[in-house]
Amino acid sequence: MARKSLCHKGYRDPMDTPRVLVAEDDPSVRKAVERVLELEKYAVTTVNDGAAALEVLTRHTPDLAVMDVMMPFADGLSVCREARHRGISIPILLLTARHEVGDRVAGLDAGADDYLVKPFAVDELLARCRALLRRGSTASIAAVMRVGDLVLNPMTREVTRGDRVVNLTKTEFDLLEMLMQKPGQVFTREQIYEDIWGYDFETSSKSLDVYIGYLRRKTEENGESRVVFTVRGVGYTVKES
Repeated sequence: MARKSLCHKGYRDPMDTPRVLVAEDDPSVRKAVERVLELEKYAVTTVNDGAAALEVLTRHTPDLAVMDVMMPFADGLSVCREARHRGISIPILLLTARHEVGDRVAGLDAGADDYLVKPFAVDELLARCRALLRRGSTASIAAVMRVGDLVLNPMTREVTRGDRVVNLTKTEFDLLEMLMQKPGQVFTREQIYEDIWGYDFETSSKSLDVYIGYLRRKTEENGESRVVFTVRGVGYTVKES
């Protein structure tokens, strides 16, 4: 069976118009999301399978991808993993009908930045898109940040631990950058959710815990000392051991 092609148009200018890829095999959902985003003045490209989504991500690098989990040829999780493997760090929002915590964690583990359960409210979709785009568009002009041998460069978005490069996704970088802005200060979960995700999460959300785990594994990959700490009952902080 031949792979499906792009459903319609490519990206539009001007350059400052946010470019959003919508990958969804359900025509009605795809069209509805496209229409909503275009009303918000986003330049939208739509595809109807995972292979086509990966092609657009690789060749065009949009500002945001909104992808269904269940798609033909390559599912959303596989696309996320391969995109991250190829060094594509744009924010990815997954859409799915599955709402169990394990499913959300699987999406985050695959490299997605956010996860929205169907059916969803249009306002929530737009809020999550704005939050992800806001984080992607605000280039920091702050000086290089250092905590021990952990170095974060906001301009190049590079992180190193000693001589080792620490490869982070966009959300991981944004979270570490927030914590490193004020080493030793404890940021509450509410502060982090508001700053990083830009909207209220359910109190039972495990997203933050998942990302803290990612940061610890990556910053301690070679047996280095811990720099990301939990302050039980309060929040998280970055400091030298």
